[in-house]
Order: sequence, then C-alpha cells, then structure tokens
Amino acid sequence: MLKMNKVSKTYRTDTVETHALREFSLTVDEGEFVSVTGPSGSGKTTFLNIAGMLEELTSGSYELDGRDISKLNDKDRSKVRNEKIGFIFQSFNLIPELDIFDNVDVPLRYRGFDASERSRRIEASLEMVGLASRMKHYPAQLSGGQQQRVAIARALAGEPRFLLADEPTGNLDTHMADSVLDLLTEINESGTTIIMVTHELSLADRAKRNIFVRDGQVSDGPPEMQFASAANG
Repeated sequence: MLKMNKVSKTYRTDTVETHALREFSLTVDEGEFVSVTGPSGSGKTTFLNIAGMLEELTSGSYELDGRDISKLNDKDRSKVRNEKIGFIFQSFNLIPELDIFDNVDVPLRYRGFDASERSRRIEASLEMVGLASRMKHYPAQLSGGQQQRVAIARALAGEPRFLLADEPTGNLDTHMADSVLDLLTEINESGTTIIMVTHELSLADRAKRNIFVRDGQVSDGPPEMQFASAANG
C-alpha cells in the first residue's frame, strides 16, 4: 500500500545542510497498524510529512497504492491526499466557534460533497467514536479525550485508506490515552491502515508492528530494545 525506497530529505540554508532522512526505506501493507518511535530529531515527523504528502522528498521514490507520488504535480498530490489520507495531530485543531458537527464538516466541504452525503458521513463517524449525542456541543464543552475523538471523527469522515497519527495522545492523561488507543485499534481492525508516531513505548507496543527511526533511517524490532541501543550508542 505504502512503499518508500531510499527516500532522502535534506533541508538547506545558506550555511547549513540538514539530512532529516537518509535512504529511508519502508513498506506498509494494507491493514497494518504501525507505530513509529525514535529520539527527538530522528526524522519521525519528516517521514510522516512525506508520507502525508505535506512535504516533498529530496531523492528516492514513494509509491502509494502502486502510484509514484513523487511524479505528481501539486494539484494531483492534493487530490490523492484528500481522498486517501486522514490526519490526526497532537493538537486537536478544532475550531472553537463551530459545534462538533460543523468541525467534522469542514474538510468535507472542501471535497465538494453535497449536504446529504456530508451529513451521512459526519453522523457515521461521530457514531463510530461514541460522540453522536454530542454533535451540537462545542469543543470547550468536551474533555481532552473527547476532543481528540472529534479529531479522529473528522479524519474518518473522509473515509481514508489510511490514517497518519502524529503523537495523537500527547496532550492526554493515561486514562484518556488508553481510550484513544482502544479506538484506533478498533478502527484498524475494521480495515483502516494506521501509521502512528509516538514517544510512549507502552502505546507503541499496542501496534501490530514497531518501527524505530534513528538518524533518519529505519529498523524494525521491539522499540524498548531500540531505545536501549540508542541510549548505549
């Protein structure tokens, strides 16, 4: 489903050249739940941004559903991103002036769905995250965990092929974090592919597969062993 082959990403200024990814290779099959861990500055977020087509790679290749993303223009990349990818961020990015229904509706309006189709998708996604009864509430009336569930519903309403989650529990306490991970597990079991960046090893262990990123490169294996190796190295 997702295949990166020797992807490199270099940021350049007049005086500094930073190699965020170095020949980064990774394949994620349909239906996987993959956690991505690694020390600060290891390249996790850069990988996620490239996977979500928010940034362009410097070299290498990136295929999504067999299509070479690196050869698409901006318009086509935006189309693929909107149709296939859902994003969940550490900050919930909800609009405080809009109720929950309208918050979930915002990206669907950009997709051009008619009102009845948008309503169907919104109600279905809020039902999935257990907030159908709160759709007329405003973000300030919800707990942090509930707000993150709204953010997940917003991503799900687009019916994406896979979700990219960047520290989705970073602003939550342990109980709420576990609740959100339970929900992500259910979503994955229903067939959605999930790639999740997290610094919490206990949460990473709940994924079906663990990826450790260090110095812009990737290796599979139990994250606790990789962190121990990084600490000793």
